[in-house]
Amino acid sequence: MIDLQIRAATPDDAEAVLAFWKESAEGTSISDDVHGVTRLVERDPEALLLAVADDRIVGSVIAGWDGWRASLYRLAVLPSHRRRGISTALLRTAEERFLALGGRRVDAMVLEANATGQRLWTAAGYGREDHWRRWVKPLTD
Repeated sequence: MIDLQIRAATPDDAEAVLAFWKESAEGTSISDDVHGVTRLVERDPEALLLAVADDRIVGSVIAGWDGWRASLYRLAVLPSHRRRGISTALLRTAEERFLALGGRRVDAMVLEANATGQRLWTAAGYGREDHWRRWVKPLTD
């Protein structure tokens, strides 16, 4: 068992978070830069949750709440630390946050090609909704 701390990210964590995502997360986002991470943390200081062990980021999840919808993004665990309960601890913390804020349902963004992620979400009690499709429009080039 590792000594794990779940905490909210700070703006000073932005570069370390980006390096962690590069190693541990599937896919990329248009917001994957220091400015994007810093903006998220400054707008909602409790949204980006980090799992830290031995002063190293070993897991993350973005638990976004807009007053209407609870959304999860970027659930990732360092490959060398998987299957140790880190994602479960992160999800529990995120779900507790949403309940405290009045959330009623949680949506999670999961890549179609991420079979490992899909198994994780299923094991955590989440179910796929095939009748919805994500529509996107980048606001910048």
